[in-house]
Amino acid sequence: MGAGSVSADFCHLHVHTEYSVLDGAIKIPELLDRCAEYGMRACAITDHGAMFGVVDFFLAAKKRGIKPIIGAELYLAPGHRTDRSAKSQGAAYTHLLLLCKNETGYRNLCKLSSIGYLEGFHYKPRVDAETLTKHAEGLISSTGCLGGEIPQLLMREEFAEAENALKRYLEIFGPENFFVELQDQGIPEQRRINPHLAEMARKHNLLLVATNDCHYLNKDDAEAHDALLCIQTNKTIDEENRFHFQTKEFHFRSPEEMRELFAQWPEALPNTLKIADMCNLEIPLRKHLIPEYAAPEGKSKSTFLRDLVMLGLEDRYGGQPSQAHLERAEYELGVIEQMGFVDYFLVVWDLIKEARSKGIPVGPGRGSGAGSLVAYALTITNIDPIRYNLIFERFLNPDRVSMPDFDLDFCYNRRPELIEYVREKYGQENVSQIITFGRMLAKQVIRNVGRVMAMSYAEVDRIAKLIPDELKITLDSALEKEPELKNLVKTDPQIQKLWHLACRLEGTIGTLSTHAAGVIICDEPLTDHVPLFQASGSDIVATQFEMKRAEEVGLLKMDFLGLRTLTVVHDAVRFVKENRGIHIDIDALEPDDQQTYNLLRSGRTAGVFQLESSGMRDLAKRIGLESLEEVCALVALYRPGPMQLKDQYIECKHNPAKLAYDHPLLEPILKETYGVALYQEQVMQIVQAVAGFSLAQADNLRRAMGKKDPELMEQQRERFVEGATRNRIDKETATALFQKIEQFAGYGFNKSHSMAYAFVAYQTAFLKANYPVEFMAALLSSESGNLDKVAQYVEECRRMGIEILPPDVNHSGYGFDVEGSAIRFGMGAVKNVGRDPVEAIQRQREEAGPYKDIFDFCSRLDSRVMNRRVIESLNRAGAFESTGWNRRQVEEVLEAAMSEGQISQRERASGQTSLL
Repeated sequence: MGAGSVSADFCHLHVHTEYSVLDGAIKIPELLDRCAEYGMRACAITDHGAMFGVVDFFLAAKKRGIKPIIGAELYLAPGHRTDRSAKSQGAAYTHLLLLCKNETGYRNLCKLSSIGYLEGFHYKPRVDAETLTKHAEGLISSTGCLGGEIPQLLMREEFAEAENALKRYLEIFGPENFFVELQDQGIPEQRRINPHLAEMARKHNLLLVATNDCHYLNKDDAEAHDALLCIQTNKTIDEENRFHFQTKEFHFRSPEEMRELFAQWPEALPNTLKIADMCNLEIPLRKHLIPEYAAPEGKSKSTFLRDLVMLGLEDRYGGQPSQAHLERAEYELGVIEQMGFVDYFLVVWDLIKEARSKGIPVGPGRGSGAGSLVAYALTITNIDPIRYNLIFERFLNPDRVSMPDFDLDFCYNRRPELIEYVREKYGQENVSQIITFGRMLAKQVIRNVGRVMAMSYAEVDRIAKLIPDELKITLDSALEKEPELKNLVKTDPQIQKLWHLACRLEGTIGTLSTHAAGVIICDEPLTDHVPLFQASGSDIVATQFEMKRAEEVGLLKMDFLGLRTLTVVHDAVRFVKENRGIHIDIDALEPDDQQTYNLLRSGRTAGVFQLESSGMRDLAKRIGLESLEEVCALVALYRPGPMQLKDQYIECKHNPAKLAYDHPLLEPILKETYGVALYQEQVMQIVQAVAGFSLAQADNLRRAMGKKDPELMEQQRERFVEGATRNRIDKETATALFQKIEQFAGYGFNKSHSMAYAFVAYQTAFLKANYPVEFMAALLSSESGNLDKVAQYVEECRRMGIEILPPDVNHSGYGFDVEGSAIRFGMGAVKNVGRDPVEAIQRQREEAGPYKDIFDFCSRLDSRVMNRRVIESLNRAGAFESTGWNRRQVEEVLEAAMSEGQISQRERASGQTSLL
C-alpha cells in the first residue's frame, strides 16, 4: 500500500523502539516511514519501563501527520514495589501496557515511570498496585503480552485467579479504559490462551484488540535484533540457554498480515482505531517552568533585580556609572522583564553568590551571556561587555523568545557542592541532572557485534581499525573510503554477516549516562512535567528526556561546568599568598602585563588555557599577541572555518597598508580584527550599520543565514537591500555586501564566548609568567591522576629551571606543593598510591610527628590501607629518603618491617604493650 493511499483499518498499539534500550531496534524515523507506507493514521510508542523517546516520537509523528499515541510497557511488582525478596527475574515482575488518553494520563505515566526507577527497581523499574491505583486517571491499560499477569495465569490454567486479576484491573482503570490484547507471533502459548482472552472480552464487554509486540521493523531484522539481545545480556549468538525471542515474528506487521493472522476475531483490528480515537494527548511543550525566586519582603522581584544591578554597576565602575552604562542597563532590564526572565537572572545570581561566599572558584562566563551588562553587574559574568563591545541581543533576542542560557564554569572539584545547594534550596524532587543516550556508532557497533558473533578480538580489532578515524563516520561511508574493508566484506562470509548485522544496529542506543554539566531546576515536582531516571546502584537522578527535549518541555536547564583550569588558577593564587604573602585579585586583572604577552609570544605556553597545542602556539607567535582583543581573536581564528583568514589577519596587523574595507561603514566594526569579520557580533553590527536593522533583527538574519533556508534568505536579502538603499547604498553594492555577510555568518564565532575564554587564557599566562613555581605546582596538582600529563609538566618545569623535589612521606601531601623556589612532588601522583593511603600518612604525621624509618612507618599505619604495593611504589619514588633510608635499604628490610608493623598493630588493637 502506497504512502497515504488508503487509510488502514488498523494501527499498532504495542511498539518497542530503540528507546527500549538494547531490546527494541526500531528507529523513530523508520517507524513513521513505515506507518505512512501502510496508510496508518496513528501509532503508539510503548517502550519498556521508560518514556525516553516520547517527545521525539510525538514531534516527529505530528510533523508526518500521524497521530502519536504515547504510552509505555511498565513492570508490575507482584507485591510492594520496594520488596526485593523475589529470587528470580521471572517472579520479580509482570508486564503492564499503559496508553495516555490525555494530559492527566501523561502526567500520571511520568510519575509511574519515575517511581519505577526511583523506588521500585529490582531487575527492572517496577511499580505496584498501590501506585497504579493512585495514578490511573487518564490512562488506558490492557491484559498485555505473554509477560502480563493475566496471560501468565491463563498459561498456568489458573482461570479463577485470572478472573480475579481482571476484576482488579477493571476496578483500577474502569471497564471503558481496559482492553483485552491478542497476540500471535507463532508462539504455542499465545494460540492456546487467545480463545480464553477473547471469551473474557465477550463476558465483560471489553474491547478485543490485536497487537504484535513489535521490537524490530522488518521480518528479516530478527537476526540483528537477536544480536542486540546478546549485546544486552553479554552472551554470544551461538550460546545455548540464553535469553532470546522464541520466533522471528516480532516485526512491524502490515495491516494485511494482521488481518490474515486474526481472521477468527476480525473486530480486533478496527478496535485499535477506537483506542486511538480515545487517546488525544497534546504533550505540553514550551512552557515557562523557571523557578520563582523569593524577593525580600516588601519588594517586587523586578525592583529587587533593578536594585541589585544598580548597586553592582556602582561597584564595578567605582561610584556613579556613566549615562551610557545606565541606559544599557535600563534597556537590558526592560527586555528581561518583558520576556519574563527576572526569576531566571535572580536564580543564577543567587547561585553565583553562594559559590563566591563559599570560596568556590567561578569562571568569567562562557557563551553569549558575557554580552549582558546586567549579568556583569550581578557578577554572574566577569567580562565588561561595554569595554569589549559585546552584544546583549546575541544572548537575549526580544524578537525571538527562547530560554536564556548561562553556561557557568565552577571549580572542577567543588561543582557537586553547588548541585547540592540547589537541591536544598528548591527541593530534592524539583532538581535533577539530565540523561544522555550513547549510540553505537561505526567502530563500536562492529566491536559489539563481532563480540556476540564470538569472533576473535584480534580479527574484530583489525576490521574496526580499518574504519577511518572521522567524526560521525558511517559504515556505508567507511566501506566507500577503505578498499581493503570493501574487499573483506565482499570475500569473507563471516565478515559479510558481521557487516550486515552491524549496519542494521548502527546508531542504535546502547548506553544510558548522565550529562556532564546539565542540571534541571524547577519549583514544582519534576514528575509533573517529565519522567525521571535513576541507574541501578547510582544516587544520581536524571530526567528521562535528553537535554534538548527537556528544554522543549520548558524546563530550566543550567550547565554547571567543571573547569579544571579554574582550580589551577585559584590554587596558584593560594600558593602565591602562602609562599610570598602577595594577594592577587585574579578576577580583576588588568590585561596589560608585558611579561604575560612576552610569554604568549614566546610559544612557551604549556599549561596555558586554550594555548597548549602546537598550532595555537605557532599562531600566537605569528600574530605577536599584544592585547586581550588579540588573544580573543586567536581563540576565534583557530577553528576549521576561519583558519583560512589567519594569514589575512596577520598580514593586515603587521602591514596596515593592506587593510581595505568593502564600505566605510564597516571600518569601525572590523578595525579591531584588522578588517577580518571574525565574530557573529560583527555580522550583527554590519547588518545594523548598513541596512538599519535593530540588533535583534540582525540576530534573526544571522540565524536565518545559518539555517540556509532559500525562501527565508530571499526575504531577508530583499529587506537588507531595501534598508541599505534607504541608507544611500546602491543596490549592487548592497547585494554584494549581503553575499559577503552570508559568508561571514557561516563561520562567525561568538565573541562573548571567545572573550571570556581569552581572559582565562590571560589569567593562566599571567600566573605562569610572573609566579612560575606556584603556577606549575597548581597545574601538576590538577593532573595528579594523569601520569602522562604529570611527566609532561615535570619536563616543562625542568625547562623553566624549576627544581622538582621527590615525593616524601615526611613532606608531601596528595597534590604538588611549593617549597621555597622548588616544587614538592605529590604522593597522589605516584603510581598505585591513592587518596586513602596519602590521607592516612598525613593524618598520622600530624598526630605523632615525622616518620623515623620504614619500621616506624609500618608500625604506625594500618596495613589494610598501607599495603605492600603502595609502600613499594612510594619507595621506588624515593619517598623514604628523609628518614635516612635509601631505596635499596628499604627494599631489603620491607618484609620484616611489614611483619613487625602488623604485630604492633595487633597488640595495640588488643590493648597489650610489647615487652620488646
